[in-house]
Amino acid sequence: MRTGDNMLAVLAALANPHRLRIIATLKAGGRNYVSRLAREIGISRPLLHLHLQKLEDAGLVFSQLELSDDGKALNYFAATDFAIDLRPSTIVEAVKTLTPPNAKPD
Repeated sequence: MRTGDNMLAVLAALANPHRLRIIATLKAGGRNYVSRLAREIGISRPLLHLHLQKLEDAGLVFSQLELSDDGKALNYFAATDFAIDLRPSTIVEAVKTLTPPNAKPD
């Protein structure tokens, strides 16, 4: 995690049981496409898409669109290899790079 904003995004993405299950399923079983992943985890595809977007925005998963043999587009997701160094000293450094609360987005 290079910045405080990135640290917040990662921690927020991981602060959800569905997202933890998604990462665990992808890590244990390897990359998977959305429909199969939704069935394995037991949530709807729209809800899965929402969670995958949060995880992808935080850099914890990545996707790759591929065509199946019958021509269907399948969006495969896989977990990235990540490590979180969460110590008081890393928090102190991350806070120095946080976007100020009153800053206007680009």
